[in-house]
Amino acid sequence: MADGPLWLKDPIAILADGAERGVVVQGGRIVEHVAAGREPATAGAAVFDAGEHVVIPGLINTHHHFYQTLTRATPTALDKALFGWLTTLYPIWARLTPSSLESAATVAMAELLLCGCTTTTDHHYVFPAGLEDAIDIEVAVAKRLGIRAVLTRGSMNLSERDGGLPPDSVVQDEDTILAQSAALIDRHHDPAEGALIQIALAPCSPFSVTTSLMKATAELAARRGVRLHTHLAETEDETAFCLARFGYRPLDYLEEVGWLHDRTWLAHGIHFEPSEIARMARAGVTVTHCPCSNQILSSGHCPVCDMEAAGLRVGLGVDGSASNNASNLMQEVRAAFLLQRLRYGVERVSARDALRWATQGSAACIGRPELGRIAPGQAADLALFKVDELRFAGAVDKLAALVVCGAHRADRVMVGGRWVVEGGAIPGLDLPALLRRQDREAARLAG
Repeated sequence: MADGPLWLKDPIAILADGAERGVVVQGGRIVEHVAAGREPATAGAAVFDAGEHVVIPGLINTHHHFYQTLTRATPTALDKALFGWLTTLYPIWARLTPSSLESAATVAMAELLLCGCTTTTDHHYVFPAGLEDAIDIEVAVAKRLGIRAVLTRGSMNLSERDGGLPPDSVVQDEDTILAQSAALIDRHHDPAEGALIQIALAPCSPFSVTTSLMKATAELAARRGVRLHTHLAETEDETAFCLARFGYRPLDYLEEVGWLHDRTWLAHGIHFEPSEIARMARAGVTVTHCPCSNQILSSGHCPVCDMEAAGLRVGLGVDGSASNNASNLMQEVRAAFLLQRLRYGVERVSARDALRWATQGSAACIGRPELGRIAPGQAADLALFKVDELRFAGAVDKLAALVVCGAHRADRVMVGGRWVVEGGAIPGLDLPALLRRQDREAARLAG
């Protein structure tokens, strides 16, 4: 794409006020809204005819496990709750190799881009021998595909023999984890606004990490100015584990280890009490809602409207493809809309609320205020959807239709002013070859 200004002209609909005739982008940013009846003030803008498109901010995925695209619909794990599901899959994940992870990460990020996602996170916490460079592999894939990424260096050091859940083969010792985390920040973390690659630190969960590692990770993150991420309050089993092992409920444990602050975002957040939600809001903690995974594992309902009423920001994540069995954030938007509307009623949850969770809410989770909105000065991260499928026939409100009619694939996606999806495809990606490779890697893992 040329460096000059580009007018995305006359979309069918756009999720922005005062931009009925579209937006002008330049230098990786949105520089102008073009209101109804107006022409761009920006001189010399080239034109992209958006007359067949509905335009929304690029979606932001704030919780995922890329490697799990290799273990979708695993028969032995299909009908288990979280703890049993994990213990079934850990031995399979212990056979991950650099090649299989590269394939899995490519599949995950490609699927995300094709659904309109422009920024993703990943929580990689499985480091069997030979996979020490897992995050470096993911960085390379993200750069190749052109997606923004906040890649979290996960960790586990509390194995079965020490009273944790994971087997010894997938855990590391604390010194190794901290040394590799610091080195990863040095290699890849870009703290600047508009960064394409950032690193965060993400001990896996209370049932797979020691108190010492939680505290040391928080201290390292504070010194290096990176964010913190973990699973918390996902199941009642987790609550019981924390009470038995630490003498605290999960949120009290989080505060005890120095994590209750505005650089922390949590995955799931299902089993919090009202007073705990208020504490998190005061501290500036954010939560990622993962509706499909929560339903498949029957973990419970994240109380999104109660959280927002307390002032807590909520984003959306697809979670791992072994629990969700997909990496499609647009489908997650619809699932969140339906689940939360069922819980709270039609007057409290709209289609635009669900889109907001996946854009502005998710941007808050990862501390990226330049993302998630279509406004001058914001990053030019945009998702353009056609509404010419049977599922949209007769739809009047085209923005609402993306959610209620079940949009699932974007026609065009722009990251930082650059097209990374065109005509529903990722330029340069041999998708059939990728699918064949992924199937081979998945079959090898399954044994």
